[in-house]
Amino acid sequence: MCVLAVLARGDSYAYQLVSTLAETMEISEGTIYPLMRRLQAEAWVSTYLVESNSGPSRKYYSLTSAGRRSLLEMEEEWRSFVSEVNCVLGQQGKQNTGENP
Repeated sequence: MCVLAVLARGDSYAYQLVSTLAETMEISEGTIYPLMRRLQAEAWVSTYLVESNSGPSRKYYSLTSAGRRSLLEMEEEWRSFVSEVNCVLGQQGKQNTGENP
């Protein structure tokens, strides 16, 4: 979901994806390539090559319309999950209020 969310902001190559995600979570370059292959197999991303002046061409990933739909579904599921967890945590806090440990 996080990779799809980053790609929703704009096309990117794998190292750039890792760098962006690494700002807020732990992720390694070694995990991104298998993930990108799976996303491509699901037709959630497409690829294209861009010539580079400083080395070989870079493979860019672009979110497809199917990928955008999947991202929206994942976001909805995530928000529902977070809401449910927050309810449980809120109930737990109410149960512990005023009671001896």
